[in-house]
Amino acid sequence: MRNELREVLNCESGTIIAFFSKKNTMKAILLFFGFFLSSVFADPFIDVSKDVVDAIKQGNAQLIAKNFNDKIDLKILDKEDVYSKAQAELVLKDFFAKHPIKSFVESHTSAAKSSNQFVVGTLTCTNGKYRVSFLLKKISERFLISQFRIETEND
Repeated sequence: MRNELREVLNCESGTIIAFFSKKNTMKAILLFFGFFLSSVFADPFIDVSKDVVDAIKQGNAQLIAKNFNDKIDLKILDKEDVYSKAQAELVLKDFFAKHPIKSFVESHTSAAKSSNQFVVGTLTCTNGKYRVSFLLKKISERFLISQFRIETEND
């Protein structure tokens, strides 16, 4: 296979091995630049905040908690404290069990800065509406939730 060229391309998501012939060289080059540009310009804040918003819409405490810092400032209605990741997940799970989710509408997302991002929205449950906010911080090269709040709309 003289006309084949083997390239090993490394990107953040892993190693991609591409085999291509001379006539597919242009496609391979475009593919490489597509992967390169997506990894350079991808915003990790957006990925994490989107995952958290999707988990809130599902009422999935486990998916939200996977993005918690080891210690988290958590306020769920009248319960407010600094909890471990596991404790915070249980408190959140209890809230979702008592307040079935109808919808969540994100109303504000701060501009992603180098070390934090703030998201606010309205959570509609079968028994009321709540203001939800969470703070993402860059901790050890990861973006984690350091503060999570669910408050009545009147607070």
